[in-house]
Amino acid sequence: MDHLIEDLTCSICFNIYEDPRILKCSHTFCKICLENIIRTSDSYLWRVSMGGLKCPTCRGITNLSTGVHTLPINFALKSIIEKFKSTNNRSSVRTCPEHRGEPLDLFCFKDRKLICGQCCEVGQHQNHRTEDLEVAYRTERKTASKLLSTLREKNTTGVSAVIEALEEQLEECRTIIQEDKKEVVTFFDKTTEIFEQKKQDLLAALNDLDQKIIDDYAPKIEAMRQIQDEEEDLISLTSTTLDEGSPLVYLDNIHTIEKGIKALKKQQLCSVQAVQIWPRVGQILRDQWVKSRIIDAHRQPTPTFKFRCLISSASIIPNRPVNEVFVSILL
Repeated sequence: MDHLIEDLTCSICFNIYEDPRILKCSHTFCKICLENIIRTSDSYLWRVSMGGLKCPTCRGITNLSTGVHTLPINFALKSIIEKFKSTNNRSSVRTCPEHRGEPLDLFCFKDRKLICGQCCEVGQHQNHRTEDLEVAYRTERKTASKLLSTLREKNTTGVSAVIEALEEQLEECRTIIQEDKKEVVTFFDKTTEIFEQKKQDLLAALNDLDQKIIDDYAPKIEAMRQIQDEEEDLISLTSTTLDEGSPLVYLDNIHTIEKGIKALKKQQLCSVQAVQIWPRVGQILRDQWVKSRIIDAHRQPTPTFKFRCLISSASIIPNRPVNEVFVSILL
């Protein structure tokens, strides 16, 4: 057998011939091996100019200008290879794991398994009904059909019912999760809406207080700016008068300046006192909002901001009437 395999082996790839082709020198090689020689750059030793190929066995030259596919097929060798493969496949049997080298050529009907001759004679299958493979094969031909019918019956092993139950549980769990997701979105959307509304309410209340303070301070500041403008005009006139050379203009300007200073001294300036905002919104948020439950957020009242001035004896401008400006935030 070994000599036969050697005769059926290609000397290039050392495998059983595949599509054997004959060179001009009568040596045979696989078609793909010859094509690889032509294509591969490192096989230049076997190629010659003008499409010639040196035989790897005898160095004889064969013209391959028309391609390897035009070489004649070794049909005799191909037929022998096909018969060899067919016979080899039929004769290849498994060997017994308990008795080394012994082929599994018997079938034990009691244990329903392949055994060897020694298993039947000295092994655990003694006195069991056994047959050779061909007889057992014919006897058991209908067994596969019966087993297939049994397996195709619904719930033969119960696995179909288990799978169905698991799939139902999976779908039920996923449905619950989807419902919970909707609950999460609805809850936080509603909570966000409540907090957004409360935020806007607080900002609106602070904006109202801001406008009240602007309305109170703007006229006072404007009145003080007018006095400041009059003061700067007198300063400018006085600076100009210092260099005045005309006695008439000089004396007239002096009279105007003295009259303006007397008027300025009679102007009533606004008293200024440190302003306090109380209580601060941050304190409200910490005392009421942070300590409250989310569910009670909509119950939190919006503060009503009021602006009022209180009289105080402490003034930041000496020798001037003082009124304290006090801003109170009442809830």
